[in-house]
Amino acid sequence: MEPHPGLGPGEEVNLGPVTPPRTAASVIVVRGGSASLELLLVQRTPQARFMGGVWVFPGGSVDAGDGPIDHPEDLQYALRAAALREVAEEAGLRLDDALMTPFSRWITPAHLKTRFDTWFFVAAAPANAEPRVDGEECVDFRWIAPTEALAAHQAGQLPLVFPTIKHLEQLRAFGSANELLEYSYELIIEPIEPRIVTVRDELRVLLPGDPGYERAGRA
Repeated sequence: MEPHPGLGPGEEVNLGPVTPPRTAASVIVVRGGSASLELLLVQRTPQARFMGGVWVFPGGSVDAGDGPIDHPEDLQYALRAAALREVAEEAGLRLDDALMTPFSRWITPAHLKTRFDTWFFVAAAPANAEPRVDGEECVDFRWIAPTEALAAHQAGQLPLVFPTIKHLEQLRAFGSANELLEYSYELIIEPIEPRIVTVRDELRVLLPGDPGYERAGRA
């Protein structure tokens, strides 16, 4: 596998001590039932210093009001609370917690200043519900198939960042929303922590399994 390019808008390399990642939750909201698969992307306001103008899955950091995160049971409760809150705030959707399943966990590379330890969940959109962005943090939304999103990104029409791209590449293998949801029920979540290397004066992101990943280290 080739190294992957990549820093997003506002991402900066950290030359000092490693920044502890902030705990966060994001939701891959899907629709289409057994017939198709579309997912919800929201566009962050272009005025944001970090990831301005980028299209992402709804989500954000865990707040104190979401609950403690010191123990695994508390962490999962807080993550779910944050996920539900962020989707409601950013996309105007009220999801069913009981139907929301963990899908992946990504930790920002230790080389970057702004870091997150993000759990991604999968959830079906409520029937006949239509998203509504808040107009401040998020300014637009779209339902889109994974292959269409990747093609739009390649054409320069849909700004995406590395974790979103890698999720879309995985999601395009599913033929329907129901197939994806059924798959997610049986998942065992292992953290994915990309690492950054410099190749010919260009920063590249490596994933587990990429050549050079183990040599890259964590700091």
